[in-house]
Amino acid sequence: MANASSVELVVIPCLSDNYAFLVHSHDSGQTALIDAPEVQPIADALTARGWHLTDILITHHHNDHIDGVAALREGVRVIGAKADAHRLPALDLAVSDGDQITVCGQKTHVMDVSGHTIGHIAYHMPDSGYAFTADSLMAMGCGRLFEGTPAQMWDSLKRLRALPPETLICSGHEYTAANARFALSLDPDNPDLISRIEGINSARAAGDATVPSTLTDEMRTNPFLRADHPEFKAILGMGDASDTDVFAHVRRAKDKF
Repeated sequence: MANASSVELVVIPCLSDNYAFLVHSHDSGQTALIDAPEVQPIADALTARGWHLTDILITHHHNDHIDGVAALREGVRVIGAKADAHRLPALDLAVSDGDQITVCGQKTHVMDVSGHTIGHIAYHMPDSGYAFTADSLMAMGCGRLFEGTPAQMWDSLKRLRALPPETLICSGHEYTAANARFALSLDPDNPDLISRIEGINSARAAGDATVPSTLTDEMRTNPFLRADHPEFKAILGMGDASDTDVFAHVRRAKDKF
C-alpha cells in the first residue's frame, strides 16, 4: 500500500446519490478525478485544497458519470474506454482491458467490467489499494444490467473479487443502505451482514458516506459476490443451479425488491 502521506483519496458527494473521487499525489502535485457527475462539488473540493486537476478517468458513458467533463477538462488529460469512445466525451487517452497506465505516479490497471453497460471499465491502483468500480461492483450490490448479460456481469464481479482483499472498492453511488436491506432479505442470519448493517445505519445517520468499502467486507456480505458459495445457494434453494443462474436470480430479485 502507498504511503498515506504521498497519495490522498477524497470522496465527493454529487447530485442526489453519486460519488466522484479525487486521487492526489503529494509528491508530484498531480490530481486525478474519477468520473464527473457534477461540476460544482468537484470544483469546490479542488479549490479548498489548492489542487489542480491533471487527469479525468471515465468509467462508463452514463450522464451521471460524465456530465461535468466538458467544464473540467481544460488542460486535463481525459481517459476512457476505447470500446466506448463513440459515446464518451472526446478522449485524450483511449484504453482497453489489460492496459497499464500511470496516473498521479500510480500504476493503474484497466479492467473491462461490462455488465451494467458494455464497455464499462474499472481502474485498479494496486500500490495504493484503490479500485474505482463505479456501477459494476458496488457497496453491498452491483449495477443493474442495462446492456450486458448476467454471465458478463458475473465474470466481471469474479475478476474484481480476485483483487487483494484489502482493496478499497470506490463505487459510484450511495445505495448501500437499500442494498443492505435486500441482502438481509436473502440471508437474514448472516452475522457479518448484521454487523455491517449496524455500521451502515450509524454512518448514514451521521451523514457519512458508506463508500469506499473494503473488498473483504464485500466478499462476506455482498450477495452478488456469493453466487458460487454452496451455503448461499442452499439458502436460496438453488443448490444444484449454476453460478451464473444464481447470480441472475439474485439480480432479478433485486430489480423487483
